[in-house]
Amino acid sequence: MSSPPLATTAPESDAHEATPPSSSSPPLCDNCVSDRPTPPNQTTKGELTKLAEIDVYISKPPTYPSTPSRLLLLLTGGTGLLATNNQLQADLFAQEGYVVVMPDLFGADPAPNSKTVEEIAAETGDSNSFLDLFKIKAAETAKSFMIDMWLARHTEEKVLPLIKKVLEEAKDEFADAVASGGGVYAAGYCFGGRYVLLLGQEKEVVSSGGDDEEANKAKTEGPWIKAGALAHATLVSTNDFVGLKAPVSVVSVESDPLFPDEVRTKGEDLMRESGVEHEVQVYPGVPHGFAVVGEYEDANIKIAQATAFDQMLKWIQDH
Repeated sequence: MSSPPLATTAPESDAHEATPPSSSSPPLCDNCVSDRPTPPNQTTKGELTKLAEIDVYISKPPTYPSTPSRLLLLLTGGTGLLATNNQLQADLFAQEGYVVVMPDLFGADPAPNSKTVEEIAAETGDSNSFLDLFKIKAAETAKSFMIDMWLARHTEEKVLPLIKKVLEEAKDEFADAVASGGGVYAAGYCFGGRYVLLLGQEKEVVSSGGDDEEANKAKTEGPWIKAGALAHATLVSTNDFVGLKAPVSVVSVESDPLFPDEVRTKGEDLMRESGVEHEVQVYPGVPHGFAVVGEYEDANIKIAQATAFDQMLKWIQDH
């Protein structure tokens, strides 16, 4: 049986596939591991603290707790917890009435942010010489290797339990917000986008109870969120849509090699067949990572960024 289509081929899938990741399909792009310039005159409003002994950034509405708010779990891309733009993204949702909990998915180990090939080429001067071209190619290879190794350190088996641990603690800490929204909401970007799908799944689990037949019966777990929204997700496979129960909104980039049309359309088919409420919007002419706070010179990208936020916000507000 052939493996399901993957948005990328990551190290965690190597155990199931003999072939290494293709260089034509990078596991993460520059926009996944590097922040755009922060928009001018913006400062973060939340605080860094801990939940369940895990570092988190928490941003609250200005009138909380006197005004009822909902609880939102925000899952970042590879730039991680301390990236100013990710914190500003959390603040945007907080301004709209959400208590936002953004966990450090990577244990103080954000994705490697090496120099871009363009910067290396500029430093070497004449990029047409054989030596300079060799340096550029070597830098590309080193960068890809570093990201592959980073992904191998942050697999689903490590990240998902961490998220669930923070989620359970947050539900106790902000029980009023959970009650106000009738559950927990989630928004995810790039790396974090896939985990919105995983949290929205219902799964059968079998616990080993020895000879106890009742204990050995399959039980269901999840979904862990009421509704979710994800933008330009990475590392998604079609299997991530199987068992999905929570309604989801998907922000996708046109012709995105990190979330290929084949994976997206098959995911839509699976959601439609299983009756999962969903919406999918494909944004043309924008780079992967565009929906995260960050400054762009192109006015069309700025407009798309604001539109994507409105799409995700409206979806969770309506659910």
